[in-house]
Formats: sequence, C-alpha cells, structure tokens
Amino acid sequence: MKIGVLKETKERENRVALSPEVIKLLVKKEFEVLVEEGAGNASYFSDAEYISAGANVVKAQEVFGSDILLKVNLFTLAEIDQMQAGTACISIMYAYNHPDVLDAMNKKSITSFSMDAVPRISRAQKMDSLSSQANLAGYKSVIMGANHLGKIFPLMMTASGTITPSKVLIFGAGVAGLQAIATAKRLGAIVEVSDVRPETKEQVESLGGRFLIVEGAETVKVEGGYAAEVSEEFLKKQKELIQSKIKESDLVITTALVMGKKSPILVTEEMVKTMKKGAVIVDMAVESGGNCEISEKDKTVVKHGVTIIGESNLPSLLPTNASQLYATNISTLLLHLANKDGFNLDLEEEITKGVLITYQGETVHEFTKKILNN
Repeated sequence: MKIGVLKETKERENRVALSPEVIKLLVKKEFEVLVEEGAGNASYFSDAEYISAGANVVKAQEVFGSDILLKVNLFTLAEIDQMQAGTACISIMYAYNHPDVLDAMNKKSITSFSMDAVPRISRAQKMDSLSSQANLAGYKSVIMGANHLGKIFPLMMTASGTITPSKVLIFGAGVAGLQAIATAKRLGAIVEVSDVRPETKEQVESLGGRFLIVEGAETVKVEGGYAAEVSEEFLKKQKELIQSKIKESDLVITTALVMGKKSPILVTEEMVKTMKKGAVIVDMAVESGGNCEISEKDKTVVKHGVTIIGESNLPSLLPTNASQLYATNISTLLLHLANKDGFNLDLEEEITKGVLITYQGETVHEFTKKILNN
C-alpha cells in the first residue's frame, strides 16, 4: 500500500500527520510512504529527515495518487476533488459538522476514517488522538495563563515578605483538565476543579486538586467520556457555585465540551465583571462556541480588566510533540485496519465500526447519521 501525507492547509495549523520516526516503522512493515514537500516544516521535521526515514518527498499532485491519504485536519473539498475514486483517508473529521464533505466523499466512493471517533476502550488507547492532543493542550493552557498573569503561582517567602500562591479554577476534569491540574500544581498553585461527572472526584484529588461538588451531579448522563445531557436546573446550580469561586480566582481554565453540540456557557459576562483585575481566563472550548460568554476565537482580549485567551488550537502551539503523538495514534489505527497488501475491514469489529465514516458511497457511521438527521 502507498501512504500519502499531505501538508496541512488550515490556518494556524503547525502539525503534520506522520513524524519521521513513525515512517521508519511503516517502511519496515513494507508500506511505501509519500510525503508532500515541506509538510513537516512547521513541526520542525525537515524533508531530509523524512527521506532518511525511508519516505519519498514529492509534490502534492503525486501524493494524491496514494492508496490512503493521512492528515491531521478534515480534508477540504478541493483536496477531495484531486483524489482518485476509491481512495481511503484518515484525519480528525468531526464528520457530523461537515455534511458537504461527506457528500463529496460519497460521490467519489472515498472510504474515510475519523480519528475523533476512535472508541474510548482500553485496546484503542494508543489510537486515541483526542486524548493525546488534549494532554498537550491542558499543559499549554496553564503555561499561557501563567504567562499572562501578573503574579507568580507558588508560595514564596522572601526577606521582603510572603507571596501567597495563585488560585486556579478549572472547569472540566477530562484529559485536558487533569493535565491542567497537574501542571498548575507543579507550578505551586492552589487548584479547585468543577466537573459535571462525580466519578472524576477521585482523579482530581489524586493530583492535589480540590473537587467542587455540585448538587444533582448524579443525574448527568455521560456517553463516551463526555457529558451527553445536562439539565437546566443542574447548570443553574453549577453557575451559582462558580459565581462564588470565580471572584477569588487568579486563573480560570474552561474545558467543558458536549459531544456533537455547542459548548455550554459556564462563565457569563456578569461573572467576568466580578473577577479580580488582572485575572486570566483560558477558554479551551472556544472552537466549539466557548465556555466563556465573551471569549473571542483565536484572540487574546482584555475585558473588564480580565485577560481572556481564546486560542482554538493549543496542540498546534506544541507542534513537534503534538505531531509525534498524533503520528503514533494514526499509524496504530492504520495498522489495525490494513497491512502492506491492503485493507482488511471487519465492519462489525468495535474499533473499525467506530471510526468508519463513509464507505462504498454511503455515510455509515451511526452517530454521525443521527446528528445529521436531527
């Protein structure tokens, strides 16, 4: 099989789908790998490194002749137009948001697999790109927040007096939130955490964070690690708790996502007005609408004396590590689906069924079809 790696075209994207180290593994498995010229430059992987790893570095036009195409982000309509009929492709798709792309793929019988649809089961952990990228995003959110904060994180006793530690409030104890807790604690902050899933309490406390319990959390439905349904009454109680805590916080990090839906507003403009002057908010959910009512996508703004960071692609700010981890994720999935001679798809197998989006001219992914039909 011939694997093609395209250069990312999305604005502010610095990652690449395969690293030279992972290409060495694929070449040993007898795959042929084509990499578009300059595809790894923004991740600090040179064309020479790819060639040394066993890849052929070629122009984009030649990459489109591959049996399977790999990217980080969704394939564009222009890219699909250049694909041969029957080509396969793997990327992070969030397919339910892009019916036009699915239509274009189905017209050319493109077989597509989505990295964001990898089921969260133990044997698929090495394929879980959402977790690998969220880990880095959680770390980076704290570093960015600390950089914009006008004070230090740790307790410091000096001859001139004692500096009290910063208070960090984190919404969401998923992968990103847990890494943010660990990073903020390592830097010496006092960390408090709110999450709609009560089962995350033990994980939060194991990292040294204080878990804020919201009455009625046991009624929240969870699917695939995400909150699927949250009542208005619960959100009201959560906001009341947040309102009391946010006034004391120096740094607020929000990570709350609802799969297939707009992110819930957790921090209103009125709450921002009550925060300390010089405080910082990092809205990690800004790509899907944002948890802060007044955050702005891909902008850092100051409103009511509070700095609000709305960076939509935090992993891209750590492109070397992000690409290395993603390359492991996507190559592990590829090796699960295929060998050097071609695909061997078991459509009833849990991982294959979970990631397969379009196949033989149809959208076959159940969750995607459910969202599109609503």
